[in-house]
Amino acid sequence: MTQLKPLFDFYINSSIHVALAVLAMTYVTLLELNLPTDWSLLLFIFFSSITGYNFVKYFGLAKFHHRHLATWLKVIQVFSLACFLLMLWFALQLRLQTLLFIAVFAIVTFLYAIPFLPSHLFMDQQKNLRNIGGLKVYVIALVWAGVTVLLPVLNNNLGFSLDVWIMAGQRFILVMLLMLPFEIRDLQYDSLKLATIPQKIGVKNTKIMGLLMGILFLMLEFLKDEYSYKLILMTMAVTLTILLFIAFSNKNRSDYYSSFWVESVPILWLVLHLIF
Repeated sequence: MTQLKPLFDFYINSSIHVALAVLAMTYVTLLELNLPTDWSLLLFIFFSSITGYNFVKYFGLAKFHHRHLATWLKVIQVFSLACFLLMLWFALQLRLQTLLFIAVFAIVTFLYAIPFLPSHLFMDQQKNLRNIGGLKVYVIALVWAGVTVLLPVLNNNLGFSLDVWIMAGQRFILVMLLMLPFEIRDLQYDSLKLATIPQKIGVKNTKIMGLLMGILFLMLEFLKDEYSYKLILMTMAVTLTILLFIAFSNKNRSDYYSSFWVESVPILWLVLHLIF
């Protein structure tokens, strides 16, 4: 098992796992809306998720410590470059209006990682979207909702019906729920300037907020024009699972608790769809 740990750490740290979660959410959208399985789109989303997440996570390290990069980070850089090239390949197979829509999220990702304020403001003000107080979780949720719901709908030239917007709202809520265990775990490390949810309202109230959001996530399923008891039961299972993860979250949990188990919830959701 010890020999497998470096491989598992690479799987997590290179963003393969979170990219599978994004792919799983997109696949769920295709299944729930009875859209054809488009592997060009799914693989584009998979490789772009790896590229985007690694860009956001490691841009600062690579920029300021490029001469002394650890071996693991160099490997992730090469891996990310390969994923970027594959992303471009699959992008060429998508429709023009899909690419224009994607460009919006690409810009958001860029601003999320890159300092875009004048240098004389850096000492007193935040440098990028990621560090603006209280904004991080909402930016991530918005991007995930757009990519996993609106993007496949647009790529299939389907109208944005009420059900689609409800689904996008659910996805926004679900991603926020998935972020809560991370924010609770990182409470002792995050700068107070980030103004994360646990910093602002405390861990207990964050868990209560998560419960209320989980109930809203489930209740929205009943507002759809087209729903089935099977979908409701699967939504209930996903809701219960993520709420349990939130309930048992604390700042002493290992990184794997959030980075692997919590981010496995969308994959579990897809597995339920494929089995039942």
